[in-house]
Amino acid sequence: MAPAGKITGFYRKGNEWFCNSSLPSDITLVVDGVSLHLHKFPLLSRCGRIANIVEEMQITNEKTILVDLEEFPGQSEAFLAIVKFCYGGRVELTPRNVVMVYCAADYLEMTDDYGEDNLLSKSESFFHKHILQNWKDCILALQSCEPVISRAEKLHIVGRCLNALSVMVCTDTTLFGWPMMMYGSLQSPGGSILWNGINTGARIHSIESNWWFEDISYLNVELFERLIQLMEARGIRPENLSGAIMYYCKKYLPGLDRWQGGQSGISRSVASFSMTPASVDQRVLLESVVKLLPEKKGKSFCRFLLGLLRVALILGVINHTCQESLERRIGMQLELATLDSLLIPSYSDSDTLYNTDCVERMIHHFVSSEPNITFISPSSLDLESSPSSGRLKKVARLVDNYIAEVASDVNLKPGKIRALAEALPESSRSLHDGLYRALDIYFKAHPWLSEKEMELLCNIIDFQKLSIDACAHASQNGRLPLRVILQVLFFEQMQLRKSLAGCLNVLDTESAPAASVTAPNEITGQIVQRDGWVTVVRENQVLKVDMERMRTRVGELEQEFTKIKEEMKKVTKSHSYLSSPRFVTRRIGCKLLPRSSDVESDVVESTTPTPRASVEQARSSSRHTRHRKSFSLF
Repeated sequence: MAPAGKITGFYRKGNEWFCNSSLPSDITLVVDGVSLHLHKFPLLSRCGRIANIVEEMQITNEKTILVDLEEFPGQSEAFLAIVKFCYGGRVELTPRNVVMVYCAADYLEMTDDYGEDNLLSKSESFFHKHILQNWKDCILALQSCEPVISRAEKLHIVGRCLNALSVMVCTDTTLFGWPMMMYGSLQSPGGSILWNGINTGARIHSIESNWWFEDISYLNVELFERLIQLMEARGIRPENLSGAIMYYCKKYLPGLDRWQGGQSGISRSVASFSMTPASVDQRVLLESVVKLLPEKKGKSFCRFLLGLLRVALILGVINHTCQESLERRIGMQLELATLDSLLIPSYSDSDTLYNTDCVERMIHHFVSSEPNITFISPSSLDLESSPSSGRLKKVARLVDNYIAEVASDVNLKPGKIRALAEALPESSRSLHDGLYRALDIYFKAHPWLSEKEMELLCNIIDFQKLSIDACAHASQNGRLPLRVILQVLFFEQMQLRKSLAGCLNVLDTESAPAASVTAPNEITGQIVQRDGWVTVVRENQVLKVDMERMRTRVGELEQEFTKIKEEMKKVTKSHSYLSSPRFVTRRIGCKLLPRSSDVESDVVESTTPTPRASVEQARSSSRHTRHRKSFSLF
């Protein structure tokens, strides 16, 4: 019932509210630091709490009634709506204000004992009939609970809203026609899409299982956590729960969406257009998410965990417990990780570019998750068929590639390279080519390492497990220590000998009867490896034969060149004889006068002839005649 006199409304002066009435104010209420100058009668007729307070003040004969409502749920605007109702005005309840009005009416004890159809019963009826039956209104009501969360919890408003949402998610959405995705408000009763009120005949596609991800992402962290727990208790599939958690994290952790492939796959609902994002504490969010995430494995989930760890380290909002939990989860499925997601930058006081300590702990978690992993022997026959060996080999390749990627960091210590390489057991690598490549990159980026440090690092490589190409490269690698190169050459010779012996054994096996040819998979693998080495041996033999042929051809060319030189000398001598004066005078019939020395020698020779001289003269004359004949023939 309204007070006597005409009421035209309320107006505000500074931090005070007044009522437009011909009667003076006889009670002042203080709510949230704002004073409201009102009348006792309309308030006492509707509010049990104010009636009890005024009754106590009249017993103490207080003339001026001043009531400070310190614990009033909500702000002065909400109380003003209560005052309007008490003065006979109409209060319009909406999903955004019903929770505040409900809590305020409960605080002021506005029951039906203080007036028929009082505000408490009105707001409770509206809440049950409209809020709990509608997906969008339920989320909006939950958003408005934050300022009055304690009173809303006492009245079970939050619990009932969360329970209603979990039921809606578990229920087949096609039975109720919600939520309307994007153009849902423009849908005809028959299910087709309306455009300007005209039935287009187009049908809305079936609702996917992730339709609710966007809407619940507008809840704060505490409410979101409770809703996920309720859904889990109701039997929602873990992949749907993890999808909702991942979507929520991508929305409130900047940069995480980059490592998860975007949010374009989920459509916005109509409800989300009228909502405002929640104010989220990133540290609280991270702690809650780590507790909520199910024990799930998958490539996308592993990438999400790595992205979550990366963003948390960047923002500095992760504690030791959360970081250890994330590293353990990632380590248990490390074979599903990718190289780019493992390259987590170092944001601490460390001088290194990447957080190698974090990756090393993940590797240890992976090894500890497989208790029998260290007992796998490379020579065992079931190595290839063992699931653990397959995971182990994938992780070994990933770790080798990771070491090669971080090896170019000039501040990375040799001990860290060794620790990363030795974190996996020896049985994890059938070939050590990846380790050799990583060390080669590290030596190239760290030329100042001493010979001893390089030798210690090279000890992690089993040179008997290097492939043919890796051995060939290592034997000519000037960055390796000399002792290591000699060791590589030694093992290369051993491999060649084994391959030749294996080749002979294979030939003997092929010549044997067909019944004795059957061999296990291990022998087949050895034959393939030996064939590779035998091919190298054959190629070397072909090269040696080609070199011998080349040497022989060079020798022949040298001999031919020597003969040509001798013939050239003969031709030169004959040409000089034909051009001499003695030969010219003989051709023209002249005779040169002998010199005195020549005459004397002739006289001496002629005066003392001997039988031997005559014989020699006869031989020389015959020789000259033969020479002339051959010359004439030539």
